[in-house]
Amino acid sequence: MPLVLASQSSIRAALLTRAGLSFDVVAARIDEQSVTASLELEQATPRNVADTLAEMKARKVSDKVGDAMVIGCDQILDLNGSCLSKPITPEHAREQLDLMQGARHTLLSAAVIIENGQPVWRHVGVVRLHMRPLSSSFIHEYVNRNWDSIRHAVGCYKLEEEGVRLFSSIDGSYFNVLGLPLIELLNFLTVRGILET
Repeated sequence: MPLVLASQSSIRAALLTRAGLSFDVVAARIDEQSVTASLELEQATPRNVADTLAEMKARKVSDKVGDAMVIGCDQILDLNGSCLSKPITPEHAREQLDLMQGARHTLLSAAVIIENGQPVWRHVGVVRLHMRPLSSSFIHEYVNRNWDSIRHAVGCYKLEEEGVRLFSSIDGSYFNVLGLPLIELLNFLTVRGILET
C-alpha cells in the first residue's frame, strides 16, 4: 500500500527515508494557530491539541490521495499546561526561552495514520526536558546565532544543533524530539505487513 507523509518537515521525511520507507510527500495546509487557539478555548490539553492537528493534516491529504495510508504529524511544546508555538520574531524567541530557562517542559510528538478516510493508528510520543538556567545575555546571543534555524522549531531549539547546550536532562526518545514517534510508527507498519522483517 502506498504511503504519504502529510508534512512539510524535511526532518520527518529524512527520518522515514533513512529507515528505508518509500513514500510521497503531500503538504497539508491548515491554519495551525487558529485551530490551536480554538482548542485551547475549549480547554483541550496540549496532548489533545497535538493529536487533533496530526489527524487534521492526515485527513486533509487523505481526501486528495485515494487509497494511500496517510501519515499526519504535529508537535506541541507543553509548558505548565500551555502550548508554545514556533517563534514569530527573534524577540518572541527570546521571550519563550526566558520562560523556559531553568524549568521543565514537555514535547508532544503526535502521529496519526488515515486509511480510507478513517484513523487506523495514532500515537503521541512524550519527551520531558529540563532547560538549564540561562542568562539574558546568553539567550540574546544564542538567538542571534541561530535565528535562521530555530525560527522553524517549536521551543526555539534543535537538539541536533547548538540547542543541545540548553539542557541539563532529557527523558524520552530522540526521534520524538525531532517530531516523529518513529519506533512506534515502524512497529505498526511492520505489524500491518507494510514493512518486511
